[in-house]
Amino acid sequence: MANVAVAPVVPAVPEVQHPIGYGSKVLGPHDLVGATFYIACNVMLASTVFFFVERSHVPKHWGTSVSVAGLVTFVAWYNYTYMKDVWVTTQSSPTVYRYTDWLITVPLQILEFYFILTAVGPVSGSLGIRLLAYSLLMLVSGWLAEVDILSKAVGFVFGMLGWFLIIYEVFSGEAAGLSEKIGSAASKKAFNTLRLIVTVGWSIYPLGYAMAYIIHGGGWAPNSYFEAECVNVVYNLADLVNKTAFGLCIWAAAKSEV
Repeated sequence: MANVAVAPVVPAVPEVQHPIGYGSKVLGPHDLVGATFYIACNVMLASTVFFFVERSHVPKHWGTSVSVAGLVTFVAWYNYTYMKDVWVTTQSSPTVYRYTDWLITVPLQILEFYFILTAVGPVSGSLGIRLLAYSLLMLVSGWLAEVDILSKAVGFVFGMLGWFLIIYEVFSGEAAGLSEKIGSAASKKAFNTLRLIVTVGWSIYPLGYAMAYIIHGGGWAPNSYFEAECVNVVYNLADLVNKTAFGLCIWAAAKSEV
């Protein structure tokens, strides 16, 4: 009897289940997360135009601060043009673009405190360096955790430490002491509002992180699609509140001295 060649049995490869909308270049009608990316992108662009137009309508000594507000929303808008496309096409978190945004915009926002305080008189350069270092500790810890170089819990702890150090500096540290000497009512109000935003407004970010990665992700469904939905909606809404509100606070203080 002749030998009959038998074809090797190739095991079936399970079909990868992608989220609804994966691979599309068009925002789907039910993609609420994608909608928040587009809303944030549009608001950042509108805010940028507003701040740069208004720069010429505020007192000269406020020009740098209003320009920084415009730069913050401009950098955010530029990164959001990529973030929204990453989400719509892949239905996954645009983590790298998110942090390339924050690594520029957050230190710029922190420097607003420094610029306001320089109106009082000479301010030590070490204060600005400390504020920048704290903001970088907060951001780098979060980034390393979100790309799984650090555990989510460790990244959360170090990120919170950086945030708490910033809060301490503006409420009880050298920055707080200098703020007591601010003679301008507008500058003093701006400083107090900015530190309120850093305390209350910025709390949205760790709440979203904890809800997605520690409470939910650490429990029944780590690395799930819901995890990505949750963290991105919270981050997008937090950016809308904080970046725009931060700039409007500076602009309102400047306009009150016109």
